[in-house]
Formats: sequence, C-alpha cells, structure tokens
Amino acid sequence: MMSRKLLNEASEERGTSEHFQISNYGYGKDSVKVLHVVRNGLVHSIKEFEVGTKLKLASQKDYLQGDNSDIVATDSQKNTVYLLARKHGLKSPEEFGILLCNHFLTKYSHVNEVSIHIDEYPWSRMGFGKGPYQDLHNHAFVFTPTAIRYCDVTQKRGDSNPTVISGLTDLRVLKTTQSAFVNFVNDEYRSLPDQHDRIFSTIVRSSWQYSTVQNVDFDFCWNKVKQSILNTFAGDAEKGIFSPSVQNTLYLAEKLVLESIPEISSIDMTMPNKHYFNFDFSKFPKLINSDELKEETVFLPVDKPAGIIYAQLDRKSPMKSKL
Repeated sequence: MMSRKLLNEASEERGTSEHFQISNYGYGKDSVKVLHVVRNGLVHSIKEFEVGTKLKLASQKDYLQGDNSDIVATDSQKNTVYLLARKHGLKSPEEFGILLCNHFLTKYSHVNEVSIHIDEYPWSRMGFGKGPYQDLHNHAFVFTPTAIRYCDVTQKRGDSNPTVISGLTDLRVLKTTQSAFVNFVNDEYRSLPDQHDRIFSTIVRSSWQYSTVQNVDFDFCWNKVKQSILNTFAGDAEKGIFSPSVQNTLYLAEKLVLESIPEISSIDMTMPNKHYFNFDFSKFPKLINSDELKEETVFLPVDKPAGIIYAQLDRKSPMKSKL
C-alpha cells in the first residue's frame, strides 16, 4: 500500500487542490445526555438535555493532510457539556446553547463557527390529589411528552450575537368537530367528497427564530407558542373554533405567535393530516339498525398516506416589545 506521504504527493500531482474543494465541513459530538439536579433542602428540581455540538475550524488540514493538531476532540466537546452544566447549571436550552457557543469561540481561536442542537426531556413534578390544588412531590417526577422542545444555536466568529432557533415537535392534537374541508378543486382526479364536519387531527412541528437574544425569557416564549397553537386549534372549551382547512388554522396559529411575542421574527409550521375515516356499517344491516347508523361513533384511524401542510410566516417590520 502507498504511504500517506506518497498518497498526498500523488494527489497534488493530479491537481486535487485545483479541481476540487470542500464546500462544507465540521465535526462534533451528538447525543450527549446530561441531567442537572438542584437540591434546595427537601425540594429538588431537575433538567435533562440531549446536546449535540458541531465545530467548524479555520483550517481544513485535518481533512486534506491528516493533520490533527487543530482538532478539539469530540470527547473534549462532550466533557465541556458536563463541565459547563456543573458550573452554570441548566436553565433553558437556548441559554445553554448560547453559553456553549461563547465558550468554544472564546477558548479556541481557530474555531470559526459553532452549532449547538439541544432537545429537552419533558419531566414534570408528580402531583397528588384532585383538582387544581394538587400536592406536588418534592423529588419525584413523571415523563410528560405532550411536545418535545428543542433549539438550534449557531454563532460564527465575528458575529455579535448567535442565531437562535427554537422549536417543538410531536405535538399531537385531535378534535371531533368544528372542522370542514369543502369547495376544493373538482376535476376528473377528485374522489374526496366535501366534508362539512370531520375529525381534525395532526402532529404539529414548528420552529421560530428570534430577532434578539438579549433579555429574552425563552421558557415563557416556548410555552406561549405552544399555548397559541393549542388555542388556535381548539378555541374555547364549550364551543371551540371552526376550522375551514388545515391551512387556515396553521396560518392563524403563526399569526397569533407573531402578534404575541415581538422577539420572534419568523415562524414555520408543519401540520400533517392524521385521518380518521368513517367505518362503513351499511354492510352489516343485520347487526346494526338504521337508528344506530345515524350516530357515527366508530372511526378507522389511517396514518398513511397523509396530507402535509406547511407555511412560514415572517414579520415585515420589527415590533416593540410587550414583554
């Protein structure tokens, strides 16, 4: 086999540097799980994150020449997560992502760009009793994945502030009425009839970008976005809110977020259809009488194939903060 030196010389003779270039590169550590526990007397609090770090170095010599002298090992990046968590604690994913970006850019002058991805594990304190006056347990928690919270924080050397994008996934919702889909294109390819009253179910994925990271309460903003989506989907508790289409509900949710949180400059959202079709009981006249057929209470869940609806809503001009 050819030695590395001979391979490099052969590569140079073929004009590799003249004909090819690395257009994107970087490396890091994925799935670094960290649990932070605060013991305040008998009352304990926890935060659990799963962190991914990515560094882009000023040099490409690790790729081109096999020179590792600039590489901050992925194991060192993993250790940094634990050491900073121990020193500063875990508050919001966004704040910890900003802290990691600042650390790597400050510590290593040859790092040109840092990208941090963080998922937060949804732990809630256990409650006992009935109604709103539950006694919360001092040190026991339950996993409550109504939605998964995440953020992506990126900062390049020379940037005054990082770019912070927060998001949520796996927010599955369903309502049994107050949803329709009618008057759509009627041509030779159509088989779906007008649906004047249907089950509306979806799994929401959304992400949003902040125009500033100064004095932002990221926990408040994330919960406000989630609640805005739920309010737009469901409406008030008694009558609900009518949805003429997934598209309209999605837009109204994004609009409410931008109206409510001036620090958010842009939001995108995806709502795939999760269908629940009427089961055809007419094929069983001896088992189901006509009166029972009037009440369509049994549906067939069908996940695939599914429609997919998405949109991004941007702010045209900055809003003054209301927070």
